[in-house]
Amino acid sequence: MDVRWMCSTLCLLLPAIGVLGSGDDGWFMSVQAEVRAIEGYPVVLPCTFSHPQHSQHSSLQVLWRLGHGHDAAVVYRCTSRPGAPACDPGPQQDRRYRLEGNPTEHDLSLRISGAALQDSGRYYCRVEVQGRDHVSFEDKMGTRLRVEAPPRILSLSVEGSAPSGYRALCRVQGSPLPDVQWLGPDELLEGSPVVPVVPLAQGSRAHFHTVSQLGGVEPGRRYTCSASNPLGREQATLYVVPPPPPPPPHAAGASPPLIVLVVVSLGAKVVLLGGIGVWMVQGGALQRVSCRWK
Repeated sequence: MDVRWMCSTLCLLLPAIGVLGSGDDGWFMSVQAEVRAIEGYPVVLPCTFSHPQHSQHSSLQVLWRLGHGHDAAVVYRCTSRPGAPACDPGPQQDRRYRLEGNPTEHDLSLRISGAALQDSGRYYCRVEVQGRDHVSFEDKMGTRLRVEAPPRILSLSVEGSAPSGYRALCRVQGSPLPDVQWLGPDELLEGSPVVPVVPLAQGSRAHFHTVSQLGGVEPGRRYTCSASNPLGREQATLYVVPPPPPPPPHAAGASPPLIVLVVVSLGAKVVLLGGIGVWMVQGGALQRVSCRWK
């Protein structure tokens, strides 16, 4: 059988089963190429290794990093000593991370409790053998973690003034990035393309936010923002209530504000927007949030 054909076939099969291995100087490390998680649920990043026979009874230091190079951040570190029942992470370790595997059994798998969107990224597993002959080994491929979340409408607001006109803004979060549509009572409305917000740093929540804008909003009409991705759909309907007629010229006082009623589907929340702020009814309590008016 052609050896080159066997090697090329094996290289095609490895990514298909989701496991990558790398070895050097007697070391071998196996990780999963990609892991997917749902926001709020735990996830495990597999990592196993083998090492030369002489290091079996040495102290081991385990590290997991998010990112590579100067932007890398160590998210987990622990030390496994001979005879110790577990790998000691130290008092400063974030408790969301813990070692699922046992280093003495060559298993460095990492567990993340309550995965968040900002946990998405590429993780690298590393092990260091402590002692006189200090050696270390790190997987060079890494594991890509994709945290997914259903759409969530963060806010639905109106900006502008009577002379310049009003526009509605729908801010949405989700992964994959949700598709956003605007709906009228009986028709699909033409909103602006969804605008991704560029993240300022790796793992930033902004990477999973989108904003859609609808111009020409008129008092007395109803507008619905609909956000969807493969994990679900959420809608919020905005009712723009016309302000009452202005008072007679001799009447004193400021003009009445434009009132907006926002209803989010699935009973999540009801929001009243007025000229002095936004009030959200959630869980039976009235909470003040934010509003921008001109």
